[in-house]
Parts: sequence; structure tokens; C-alpha cells
Amino acid sequence: MRTIVKTELLKLKRYHIIWAGIALMLLSVLLTLFTSMANDGSVWDFRYLIEQVIKNNMSMIFPMCIALIAGYIISREEKDDVLKNIVTIPISFKKLLVGKLIVCAMLSILFGLICTIFTLIAECIVGFPGFTVNLVIQGLVQITLENLLLYLAVLPIIVVTSRLSGGFMIGVIVAFVYGYGGMFAAGNMTLANIYPITASLGLIGYRSYDTSVQWSFPLCLCSLIIIVAISAILIATMKEKENKKTRAKTKKVKPKKGW
Repeated sequence: MRTIVKTELLKLKRYHIIWAGIALMLLSVLLTLFTSMANDGSVWDFRYLIEQVIKNNMSMIFPMCIALIAGYIISREEKDDVLKNIVTIPISFKKLLVGKLIVCAMLSILFGLICTIFTLIAECIVGFPGFTVNLVIQGLVQITLENLLLYLAVLPIIVVTSRLSGGFMIGVIVAFVYGYGGMFAAGNMTLANIYPITASLGLIGYRSYDTSVQWSFPLCLCSLIIIVAISAILIATMKEKENKKTRAKTKKVKPKKGW
């Protein structure tokens, strides 16, 4: 598995779609700055900036972003017509898929770090009050961990669409709707603790200082564990892709009688 992951990491050098993920992280911060211009009575400071970046990542950007990148990475062998050569060596498609999913988890963490950097750059530009080192560390941990948890929440969609030829775009659409549904689930704390997308907010303690926000850590954790378990079952029950090469049938030759 280590070799598979290392190989997939080396492949990332030629995947230009990684830049699309970086651009989407920038878009999340820019969208947050755009909403800060609205006169809705909100008092903006550095803490509120971080919270809004996390919310925009959850509801509109990251589920779609990671579904797009993961689907692209998983489907490259089939698109490049090299999967038929890979299946001839002693490696199953399941192991290959798990290796790619591990790499996507690493990318989720990387995108969280990049999003945090963009948030700090935005803070330097606009100069919201309340900037402290403690909030920087808290924002780094929350944004990065949130991205990883959102990836786990979207994992079943990625696994299911990985079996469809060119179907990862369907997964992107489903992931976007799935993530946007978090906006509606957030209106009810009971539903927010159960819905996997918003449950990730509870696990990072999003706005936990607010008395109106009551997260149930065990319930949020169970929600994500169930999602990961479903993903594991989907991978375990997945059928291997068959090699399309036809096998030549050997004909039995009857031995000649006599000398």
C-alpha cells in the first residue's frame, strides 16, 4: 500500500486539476470577503472571518472540490487506457482505489493549509480587528480538520461514482447538492448533529462559544463513523474490473494411433 500511495503522489505532479483545487480554496476566501461587504448588521472581526470561510467551505466549495479532484484522480487510468495494463499485475482495483483515496485525504489536509494561508492574506489586506496568534492556530486546526472531515462525509459518493465510466462529474453534482444541504440542516441543531456535512462542524467545535449552538460530540462522531463504515462496505463488496482481453482457448490434440 505504501508503494501505491507513493506512486500516486508522484503522479500528482502532472495533474493540473490540483490547481483547480487551489483556485477553489481562493474562491472560498474571496466569496467570504464579498459577503463581508453586505450591510446585514454583522460585525466582522478575524474570528468571524475564519468562521465564514469554514461555512462557505462546508456548504458550497469543498464537497464539490474534493469530489471533482478525487474522481479525476481515480478515473485517470481508465481515461488514459492504462487500466487494462495495471490489472495484469498482481494488484487489485480495490487496493488501487484505497491508495488513491488515501492520497485524496492528504490533499484535503493540504487544501486546508492553503485555505488558511489565503485567509491570513485576506486578513492582512482588509485588516479586520481581533487578530491574535491563538486565533491563527485555532483557524489552522479548524479549517484543515474540517476539510478532512468533509472529505470523509463525501467519501461514499466518491466510491460509488468511481465505478461509473466518466461518472465522477455526476459525483461532483451530487456532492454540491449534498454540501449545500448543510445550510438547511444547520437551522435545526438535532438535524445538524446527524447530517454528516454539518456534523463535521460539531467535531471541530464551530462557534461552540455561542450558547445557542449546542453540539453533541458523540452524535456527530457517530454520524461520521457510519459514513466511513458505509464507504468501507462499498469498497469491500466492490467487484473487480475485468480485463477485456479475450483468452485464447487451447485446443486438445488427440494423439495419433500407431507409430
